[in-house]
Amino acid sequence: MTEDEVYRTSTQYRLWSFTLETLASLRATTNTAAADGVRDAFRSLNLDTKEGDGNQVNGAAAEKEVDCLTIEEEQKIISYYCLYTLEFVDFCEYPTNVKATAVQYLKRFYLTNSPMTYHPKEIMPTAVYLAMKSEDNFHYVKSFAEKLPNITTEDILAPEFLLTQGLRFTFDVRHPFHGLEGGFMELLAFTNGKGQGGPWIKKSQKELRDEMMDIDLAPGSSAKTTTIKELVARIQGAHGRAKEILKTFALLTDAYFLYTPSQIWLSTLYLVDEPLARFYIDTKIPAMADMKPKLFTVLQSCAEVLRSSPAAQPDKEEKKELKRIDRKLAQCRNPQKMDLVSMNKAQKRDPDQNGGSSLDEKVAKKRKLEREKSIKESEDLFGPALADKKP
Repeated sequence: MTEDEVYRTSTQYRLWSFTLETLASLRATTNTAAADGVRDAFRSLNLDTKEGDGNQVNGAAAEKEVDCLTIEEEQKIISYYCLYTLEFVDFCEYPTNVKATAVQYLKRFYLTNSPMTYHPKEIMPTAVYLAMKSEDNFHYVKSFAEKLPNITTEDILAPEFLLTQGLRFTFDVRHPFHGLEGGFMELLAFTNGKGQGGPWIKKSQKELRDEMMDIDLAPGSSAKTTTIKELVARIQGAHGRAKEILKTFALLTDAYFLYTPSQIWLSTLYLVDEPLARFYIDTKIPAMADMKPKLFTVLQSCAEVLRSSPAAQPDKEEKKELKRIDRKLAQCRNPQKMDLVSMNKAQKRDPDQNGGSSLDEKVAKKRKLEREKSIKESEDLFGPALADKKP
């Protein structure tokens, strides 16, 4: 199997890859469903208040039409908490793969769930904790909770099953980091005269190295590369800038939903040093291949997505807008879904409540029959229990 065929068998490709249109449609559906759920919950709260002697202020508020978040406002608040996740994981000094996976868990969860239903500040710690386990960087939940202010172990564990449901029980995230490292190792091999091109390339390794020396200037450079040392420095500089993009912009945009890991890392190389990217691709794909112009179109498209990333540090106006959205969110959260810890406890007490499900009747019946059969067989072997014997 080729690498492309292997990737197409992954859950990331089968369940979490979209076109721009399907991604927008999914988010619109999620927003509409959440808004309807919020309004229904407030109407229910209003009826309960009228029937009892509850807080009349809440009842009056419930009578008003709830001003729900728009799709754009939802995306802004989700992007902010993705950014906060990056900062928190860096603060904890967890590995890059934990950070990247946690952000993708958040983004995947909020494709089918809305901040109006589950606030990102309650899901974010759980996403990080689940990412730590998925990426084989496990820490005890108690020690993890101590890193977060005003957070208990229950706050982290309560939404865990909810999050796994939102992830459709798929925890594998294919990142572009390994591809980036492999690609730059190949580029460095060309500088040593050991690089290998495709079978159609008839040039020697030395000729390929000389051709690499002769490529166009790197962005921001004023002088052409003249020595092997300068060429190595150029490649290493491009590697550092590309890796930084993968650790920030690639995570904060929809790149993972729209492109494959190899397309993402090649797009970062294309962004930081286009001549170097073109040289690398020329050694992989024949000049006259039909797929070559298509590939560059995809890379340019992905590069535009990466450029559209939210700022790593919101400016004054963006912070003001985020505060406005957060205040609005406080007024349109689903009142039935606000206390995740209590919901989790209730679910454990009675699986039929809060949207839970009891054991399948067929399974329960089968277990009962097996238990009765076991009892009958034991009586046949040893006789009935003494208490069952008549005097």
